[in-house]
Amino acid sequence: MNYSLVQGIVGRLLMGYALTMFIPLGLAVFKNENSKWAFLLTLFITACLGAAMFYFRKPSQEKMSIRESFVIVGGAWILTSLLGALPFWISDCVPTYIDALFESVSGLTTTGSSVINDVEALPLSILLWRSISHWLGGIGIIVLFIILLPSTGFGAVHLFNAEVPGPLGKRTMPRIRDTAIRIWQIYTFFTIILIALLMLMGMSPFDAVNHGFSTISAGGFSTKNTSMMYYNSLGIELVVILFIIIAGGNFRIYLEVWTKKSVKPFKNAEFITYLLIVMISTLLIVGGLWLTHDKPPGYALRHALFQVVSLVTGTGFASTDYDQWPAITKLVLLVLMFIGGCAGSTTGGMKVSRIMLLTKHVWAVLTRGLHPNAVSSIKLDGRPIDAVAINMVNIFFFLYVGIFALASIMIAGTGLEPFDAMSAVAASLGNVGPGFGLVGPTATYASITLFGKSILVLCMLLGRLELFTLLILLRPEFWRTKGGW
Repeated sequence: MNYSLVQGIVGRLLMGYALTMFIPLGLAVFKNENSKWAFLLTLFITACLGAAMFYFRKPSQEKMSIRESFVIVGGAWILTSLLGALPFWISDCVPTYIDALFESVSGLTTTGSSVINDVEALPLSILLWRSISHWLGGIGIIVLFIILLPSTGFGAVHLFNAEVPGPLGKRTMPRIRDTAIRIWQIYTFFTIILIALLMLMGMSPFDAVNHGFSTISAGGFSTKNTSMMYYNSLGIELVVILFIIIAGGNFRIYLEVWTKKSVKPFKNAEFITYLLIVMISTLLIVGGLWLTHDKPPGYALRHALFQVVSLVTGTGFASTDYDQWPAITKLVLLVLMFIGGCAGSTTGGMKVSRIMLLTKHVWAVLTRGLHPNAVSSIKLDGRPIDAVAINMVNIFFFLYVGIFALASIMIAGTGLEPFDAMSAVAASLGNVGPGFGLVGPTATYASITLFGKSILVLCMLLGRLELFTLLILLRPEFWRTKGGW
């Protein structure tokens, strides 16, 4: 393990992370909020730690290996989460550091669950910091790092693959830094357009910026206690729906559309399946609301579509209290929390491509049972998928379900009702945010014990880093082996 290389890269990343704190610090100074001291101290600590790590490292000419990339990505997410929690804790916005860490991790992983009961009472700078953490974590802080620090060289490929979510990632350009730059340009472009449209629909500039950051990152933090219910605006909801759907798509598709000036990349099996899931789920919930709650079709369609796209992408905004809906509709929403959006999106969950491959594999096994001599291959978008990739999908599914079950039992042991506990874990592991019952759309995670919050923090990080990045770090062999990585 080249610890000097890891130390230098993580140190530079922390210095870059410290720079982002100037934005809420500037707002706090302008508004003369007491939180300015919290941001000033956090910025100082982060910058000093980053500088110390970078300048006191041993020079190294070695290239980055896969092993170093896992340590850098895992270490960067953990350190930024720990440091990002300081403004919440120092400014007394939360009672304990665990609560602050929960809020920080929820922001960076774009989960959007909160332990703060009255967000409208928070300083504006703290609200902005929550939204900035969403925006930074959306496409990935490592991807941004690759853009700003091109000297990572060939190792950027390893960092990119370890950071960008999705099971079947492929480079869309010969140079990984070019790809990262283009993706962030598209991400920024969508953000600016979204903010402008929200202002056009009646949001204040401050709220539009915050909700713009939260929407395009599929995060879900709001400046209002009742989320999108506060506005009760069809125009705002339609804008948010459109951009949540965009956030749930593969950004590499948007990159190909941009570079090729063609809409053909949208003829992507995963993207089409993703849209079909949204449509079918919406119709199921509309039917459930219409038949069991006697809701008018307009109401049912409006809120069913909003909640489907919000929860399948892991955004977690609420246009209504869906916890009051019939059980069958809540079950549909719970399933959507597991699915997630497309690979290469800002969303959480298992990802549509994994669900597709898992389904195709099950079908292939059943087919071979009927026709033992049949020769078939599993394909996605016309490309055959090798056995290694299929095995990785199977292992991911097994781990995901296993972690969900174990964490649900542990959370239920803290006093939550079983269904509430399962929804809290599903919402954390899938980076969704609100669940049902005690952690529903009109509630927060404040009442959960510190032990329970710690478990959910781990679930959020595991979900955002797609399990393997953190789990690999737990293997003793990973730290002992000198070669083969």
